Amino acid sequence: MGARKRITAEQRNERNKSLYFAKLQNVPTSPRKMRLVADMIRGMEVSRALGILKYSNKEAALRVGKLLRSAIANWEEKNERKAETGELYVTSISVDSATMLKRMRPAPQGRGYRVRKRSNHVTLFVDTITKDKQN
Repeated sequence: MGARKRITAEQRNERNKSLYFAKLQNVPTSPRKMRLVADMIRGMEVSRALGILKYSNKEAALRVGKLLRSAIANWEEKNERKAETGELYVTSISVDSATMLKRMRPAPQGRGYRVRKRSNHVTLFVDTITKDKQN
């Protein structure tokens, strides 16, 4: 690795030390379906968001709930203490499209219809509300 890449990697690592996030990559659901679930919890307090995800009937809610618990655990690990109720909030959540599997489905008269099996990446940030007000 060159010196310039090493310096930028070190700067990126320093910035990430103050961020508390979790990533979920290559989820085999369409980004549109995942965004519906992400919009439900954006900006919410984490215990309320976990409750909403628990009782949601969408399949993507199970994956986002697990991701949110992972982000909370990352926050607790970096701060070396347990999160209290009403302390942590979902600051941002983004859903980006990932690779697409392209398949062919048999169609009438010897044709083939293309089937696109979409997947996505989800990134979820949590933080305390007091830190957000200071910035």
